[in-house]
Amino acid sequence: MTNRARVLLILSEDVLARARVLAGKTTVKLKLPVSLQIILRALIEEGLKRENHPTLLASIEAHANAIRRSRRLARRRTVKGST
Repeated sequence: MTNRARVLLILSEDVLARARVLAGKTTVKLKLPVSLQIILRALIEEGLKRENHPTLLASIEAHANAIRRSRRLARRRTVKGST
């Protein structure tokens, strides 16, 4: 890993909890310490290998639409608050 970049990742508590559980289960199974960071890296890499998988595309679409709705609502609140 010579070329590295830092990324801020905002996750829901539910997703974070599930990733922590996976880290714990993997630690027990492999008898090696497995951090949350290792789990997230592996999940991202595996997801990128499946870039054309319908379930992955549906999940990406759902997240993109949720963010779009959230931003749209935030803009509406800003406009209503300034008038």
